[in-house]
Order: sequence, then C-alpha cells, then structure tokens
Amino acid sequence: MSLAPRRRSVLLATAASAVATAAASAQAVASAPAPASGAKGPRPPRPFGPVVVGHRGSAGWRPEHTAGSYIHAVRAGADWIEPDLVPTKDHVLVVRHENEIGGTTDVAGRPEFADRRTTKTVDGKAVTGWFTEDFTLRELRTLRAVERLPQIRDRNTVFDGREGVLTFQEVVDLARRLSHESGRRIVVFPETKHPTYFRSIGLPLEEELVRVIRRNRLTARDCVVQSFEPSSLRRVAAAHLGLPLWQALGTSGGPYGHKITYRDMMSPAGLREIASYARWIGPDKSSLVAPSTLLADAHAAGLKVGAYTFRAENQYLPATHRRGEAPNDFGDAFAEYAAHYERGVDAVVTDFPDIAALAREELRR
Repeated sequence: MSLAPRRRSVLLATAASAVATAAASAQAVASAPAPASGAKGPRPPRPFGPVVVGHRGSAGWRPEHTAGSYIHAVRAGADWIEPDLVPTKDHVLVVRHENEIGGTTDVAGRPEFADRRTTKTVDGKAVTGWFTEDFTLRELRTLRAVERLPQIRDRNTVFDGREGVLTFQEVVDLARRLSHESGRRIVVFPETKHPTYFRSIGLPLEEELVRVIRRNRLTARDCVVQSFEPSSLRRVAAAHLGLPLWQALGTSGGPYGHKITYRDMMSPAGLREIASYARWIGPDKSSLVAPSTLLADAHAAGLKVGAYTFRAENQYLPATHRRGEAPNDFGDAFAEYAAHYERGVDAVVTDFPDIAALAREELRR
C-alpha cells in the first residue's frame, strides 16, 4: 500500500497543530531568556541527513519573513532560517524578500504613503512600487505584512495584517530564543539582496551586516551568509568573521555587474574559484538533475551543496510528482525530497520545512 495518504495525514495534522499554537509560541519565545551572547556551551547534535533551511521561515504556511513564519519553521523541524536583507532610509537592515514592498506589506492601501510610489531601476530592471530605502525604520514599523502569493496560497491570507516588518537584529534575537525553546542551535542564514544597487545609492549592505554579526558575536555555529553576487561575499570574507559563505547560483545569466555567467561558475574551474572564498553553493534544484554533474563536481571541489527552492504545489514539482490537474494542489513532494536526498545534497531550502524534515526522518528507516 502507498505511504502517500499516511504522509499527507501526518503533514496536515502537524501543520494544523503548528498554526494553532504559533501565536502562543510567539509569546513564549519572546519571554524566554536568550543564551548569553557568544556563549559556547555544548555543541548540539548535528541533524541527521541534509540540513533543512526554512525559506523565509515557513513561507508555505505563513506570510514570509514574519516572526510567525520563522517560529512555524523551527517548530516544524527547520535547522536554519533565512532572512533576506534590505536597508531602510536610515540604514537599518530589515527583512523583506525585495526592497519593493507593495506585494509583501499593506503599503499600497496606506494613503499617507501614496506619494512614495515610484519607478526605479534595480539591477538593470525597471521596478514600480514602494521601496524600503525610501522609508525610515519608524515608518516601516507602521506597515503590516501580507501574503506575497495570495493567488497560490490563499490560505495564508488569513494572517494578513497580523505582524509587522522585522529588523535583522530581531531575527537574530528570535533565533536565539528559538534555540533556547527547541534545545537546538538555530542558524541564521541571511541573504544580501541587490548589494551592488544598494552600494550605488550609499546604503551598502555588507558593512551593516558585519556590524550586526560582530555586535552579536555570531560564530560559524550561528550564521551562514549567502548572496548571488560574489563581490558581496568577498566583502564579507574580507571582514574575517570566520563564517561560512554560500554562493547562490541562478539558472541563467550571471551576477549583476559581473561578466561571468552562472553557467561558468558551475563549471569545475568556476567551482574551484568559488571554493577560494565560500564553503557552499546554492543552485536551483533543477541544476542537479541528471545528466548534470554539478553535485559531484562541487563535492570534488570541497564545496557543500544546498538546493533551492522546494515547494509542495503541483506547479513547482516535476511532472512525475504532480497529483491531479490543479496547479495549486499539493503533489508528491516527498518523492522529490527523496530523489534529492538520494543524490547526496547537503541541504534543502524549502517553503515547507515540515515536509522536508519528515522526508529526512524517513532516511533513518
């Protein structure tokens, strides 16, 4: 008999429980004492199998980059949580998928900010909307987060307006409190977004990121820094923080402002160059499917491989793992995880950390 029905029942029960208790857990986590900054303590047990990275928290179940999303991710089994970093006008790092926030906050419905709507060229592309760099932190604090993909994840819209915009410092604090609550060390996995653009307008990301890392005495056990731009990672590396760096890789083109392409970077020679400054690569999961040799080549270069982005909806799954015709219905996500775990990936970046963790648990059997 197929295990799929049992798996889906377990998943839905787990998700329902996590959603029901997220508000209570947020209050408990907020009041829990944080470990002393820089405290060593015993090293927690390493997770069995690949690392599960909560993509913007648990974006499949909650509006991304909210405290509720991160709490849900950790309670569901995520080992790392990912905040995307963009700056405010007063140069505070906040956590949003993009600096354009028309689709992730309620700013479009706020008449006091109507005149902030504008068009900018970000990394060579014209973008219209509202941008974090045009708001002070105080102003951003008045906005409320909303589901970014309401046509796909309409169930998440029930949480619209319930939480605000977090700073990177608040995510670091939350990770420490979640570590205390869960008994596991939760790693913060920040991504520098559009670093060349922000440097060009006088709001460089790396300097402020380094300040936060140093202020909190984050170590290799606490933080891994990622970017699609090698120059951003090299700037972080120059600070000699001793943190692992993760070179994210696109499926086409190349890093903005660089002549090299992602295809070049995924060649054996390119991987050896990445290994000179980074410990990880993060390719799209499609880049690892046969006949690709990327996984083996990366391991040969001494790099770990974390694939992105795993989701449960049919439209994001390979055709062989889809169930039914509706693009937003869940397919057999377990089968996709199993295939990549068998390939030997070192991490998965996922909107559904509960499914990834449950699929990983099956490796023990």
